[in-house]
Amino acid sequence: MDKVRYAVVGAGWISQIAFMPAVAQTGNSEISAIVSGSGPAAQELARFHGGAEVVDYDGYDALLASDRIDAVYIALPNSLHADYTIRALRAGKHALVEKPLAPTVAECEAMITASDASGALLMTAYRLHHEPGTVEVLERIRRGEIGDPRLFSSVFGFQSDAGNHRLRAEHWGGPLQDIGVYCLNAARHVFGDEPIEVCAMGSHGDNDPRFAEVEETVAVTMRFPRGRLAQFVASFGTDAQDSYTVLGTKGTLQIDPAYRFETHLALRQLADGAEQSVYTAADCDHFGAQTAYFSECILRGTRPENDGAEGLADVTIMRAIEAAMQTGQSQKITLPPRPSHPGPDTLRDVPRTDRRLVF
Repeated sequence: MDKVRYAVVGAGWISQIAFMPAVAQTGNSEISAIVSGSGPAAQELARFHGGAEVVDYDGYDALLASDRIDAVYIALPNSLHADYTIRALRAGKHALVEKPLAPTVAECEAMITASDASGALLMTAYRLHHEPGTVEVLERIRRGEIGDPRLFSSVFGFQSDAGNHRLRAEHWGGPLQDIGVYCLNAARHVFGDEPIEVCAMGSHGDNDPRFAEVEETVAVTMRFPRGRLAQFVASFGTDAQDSYTVLGTKGTLQIDPAYRFETHLALRQLADGAEQSVYTAADCDHFGAQTAYFSECILRGTRPENDGAEGLADVTIMRAIEAAMQTGQSQKITLPPRPSHPGPDTLRDVPRTDRRLVF
């Protein structure tokens, strides 16, 4: 096998605009099936992306039982991640799953158990682990260029469209799960450690009907070992912003933009308020890079860095954040240390493409 054959499970916006166009750029991956409930649109997408077969959700298990695919990309609403992933893993198909991995700790653990039992690989789709800008930030911190990192501060917000499934509680929607997870994940790898305590507040907006079921804005403070602190705000009701700042004992890193796949990460390094350097990440297709990396793991039989346990860690923390919002009391967290973090070995150089079909 020289290419990993993917079934795209859920042919919505993120699959159309980002994942499917990127696959052809990887050199080691291809789309062999699209699993969707949108028949005509899925057929047109399949023709556009090389003639993949189209399967409805009732035919999913038969597809998994066949030898026509090797892996699945799960881009369904959060509430469906565990079911469709576990079915794939039990059938021996590898699974690349959009974040958050699943709504509950128990579901994440069941996904990891299914992967361990079958030997099929499970990877959480943290695309930023595979693009050069994020890795450059982490490498500068590891080299001690800003001294000891002490504070992390981030804002990620935009105006969410009414009717989006991310605004529905039944799918574990909300700004924390959709975009706050980027801030949370970044803080964990900036410090190279896991938080030990969180406190948080949430707002449902000012009588905005979009936020009847989920928060408009979530503000979080996390305590890390060695007295380090991280704060972030995630919002579905603000002007567009995605940035973070890392303050060390000898310098500062300002990253803006930081998280979106459509832009190039930009970095300013300062010391005592004076600019030391400016950096803009090289062009890279984030989705292509993560897919190329996962396919390489499959072809080589190696465990991905951003495995199921990486997704489980963020879900554990997000559930503690929710408990802090609900109770008004800080929540203690106990997580095992991560055995690895994003670095040069997780980078993959995949060029962007303008060839896409979006409905």
